[in-house]
Amino acid sequence: MGNCEIVSVAGFELIDSRGNPTTAARVVLADKSEGFAIAPSGASTGMYEAYELRDGDKRRYGGKGVRHAVDNINTKIANAIIGKKACNQREIDEAIIALDKSKNKSEIGANAMLSVSLAVAKAAAQSLGKPLYKYVSELFGSEALTLPRPMMNILNGGAHASNNIDIQEFMIVPVAQENFAEGLRVCAEIYHALGRLLKERNLACGVGDEGGFAPNLASDEEAIALICEAIMVAGYTTNEVKIALDVASSEWYQEGKYILPKRDVEKSAEQLIDYYRLLIDKYPIISIEDGVAEEDWSGWQKLTAELGNKIQLVGDDLFVTNVQRLKKGIELGAGNCILIKPNQIGTLTETLDVMLLAKQNGYKAVMSHRSGESEDSTIADLAVATAAGQIKTGAPCRSDRTAKYNRLLIIESEI
Repeated sequence: MGNCEIVSVAGFELIDSRGNPTTAARVVLADKSEGFAIAPSGASTGMYEAYELRDGDKRRYGGKGVRHAVDNINTKIANAIIGKKACNQREIDEAIIALDKSKNKSEIGANAMLSVSLAVAKAAAQSLGKPLYKYVSELFGSEALTLPRPMMNILNGGAHASNNIDIQEFMIVPVAQENFAEGLRVCAEIYHALGRLLKERNLACGVGDEGGFAPNLASDEEAIALICEAIMVAGYTTNEVKIALDVASSEWYQEGKYILPKRDVEKSAEQLIDYYRLLIDKYPIISIEDGVAEEDWSGWQKLTAELGNKIQLVGDDLFVTNVQRLKKGIELGAGNCILIKPNQIGTLTETLDVMLLAKQNGYKAVMSHRSGESEDSTIADLAVATAAGQIKTGAPCRSDRTAKYNRLLIIESEI
């Protein structure tokens, strides 16, 4: 073990997978160990997420620059943690959080905080001579290192694509394969089968933000049926490969009603739940994310009471990786699974805290990317370290998505 005292912290303005600026940080320790991390960015964001600080200067990147956040890394955060031990992750993260007196981290920026927090963990792991997943598993107190099951987004709609599909993500989930590598192979084969089907039918084969195809189709249900056909064409059955949906219904919610924007259809929460019931009776759907909106707690209670014993109900916008939001959901019986996006909360420690709370209360967890990503593969290590069991990180297309899959393949070969 080397000297894990932090001696330098540097921030950078880099580019994410959508061509927008994002923050990055490098942390160097006294023993020359280094950690480098890049913060992601979401398009479909929950209103209770920690704040992503951008400059607002329309002369640079249409106002999306992050120079202010980078300056916070180089000054305020650096001054707060230089001289501290990187191996004390909670102490470091608490020092960073204490710099911001706002309710949503809007002064320092969750993007600035997260890139430093993850870089500190990487530097500490290197100093201790451990892979990141092993180091974080010890922080989390995980009993086992477990490879997650991929929830692979192969067809995009909603805010992630400029097509006419309202549901945001259509995912395939391999359930019969013995290991991660085989599950990934099956998903990739189905993804390519879907591409061939689209081409044969003269449908668009372009992709959305997360690499899934983004064709115009007659309905959301047609998208599900098309994926089922692709599963069969690839040589698998719907007993071997299931379907998961990210509805992202907070994007539709207006004054207690759900207005599906791309089709101009209005529904109540009860009508949405009835629709989901029909879909899961007809198709091999095992998981629905954000089936009702982040502000619709009564809708979540009804959804969970109706479908919670049949399928996984994932809260993303509802919980935003936040302990207090999850506590409320547990008390009200809302959902049975939490989506984990570290940039929704701002630090590694807070991310692990909410995952521990979920585990203690019988909620499952899904580690997740954002629609604006980078070559940073940290969430792959976090998924293994926390035995999350599931990961969302897009299609087997675009290096910002495949970086996470490839990292998981490497980890599987090691453990």
